Amino acid sequence: MKIIDVKRLALPEVKVISFQRFKDERGYFTEIYRKDHFDEHPDLQEFKNKNFVQYNESYSKINTIRGMHFQWNPKMGKLVRTIMGHMVDIVMDIRKGSPTFGKMIAYDMQFDLDSDFGEFIWVPEGFAHGNFYLEDTKINYFCTSGWNPVCEGSISPIAQDIDWSMCDKKLKSKFDNIVNGSHLISDKDRDGFTLAQWTENPNSNEFIYGPTS
Repeated sequence: MKIIDVKRLALPEVKVISFQRFKDERGYFTEIYRKDHFDEHPDLQEFKNKNFVQYNESYSKINTIRGMHFQWNPKMGKLVRTIMGHMVDIVMDIRKGSPTFGKMIAYDMQFDLDSDFGEFIWVPEGFAHGNFYLEDTKINYFCTSGWNPVCEGSISPIAQDIDWSMCDKKLKSKFDNIVNGSHLISDKDRDGFTLAQWTENPNSNEFIYGPTS
């Protein structure tokens, strides 16, 4: 695996990892993940203590909204990529005491067959994760823990008290256009917590800002 770039987003714990595709007239080949390459990269040292134990695939129709999901026992980090279509990933800091608590960012992850690199977005523990879709889209993602439905939660991505001030304005506008139009969202996601409701929930104390968050 040839990692060619690692960049921090506005929430600096959230990273985008670019890896090379080796292209010729037949198409391309790429290694999408190698643990040793992650472990050895100077900007990815947190992965030395990570093991991916679950691998998920999701297909979503255009104008679908998903999120904002998280899990506290065990806590779950996600390494996400688009493999077909056009996803915009959305991430919110839910670590109590964090200077960016409650703030949402977005990252545009359109699949480009002609590109000479692919991308992952790393969403660590302590962040709620979701996405919306501008085309029919397929994604997959590695998880650092197995799913535990007893200890999962969600903040509705359409909750009115989410702070979008750090989000790219063009991506926020695309989100608003979907919300204000004919969109697809599960009842569970639509009826998730508001940020205020989640803050009052005792389980929110599982995510505290600090050196180990």
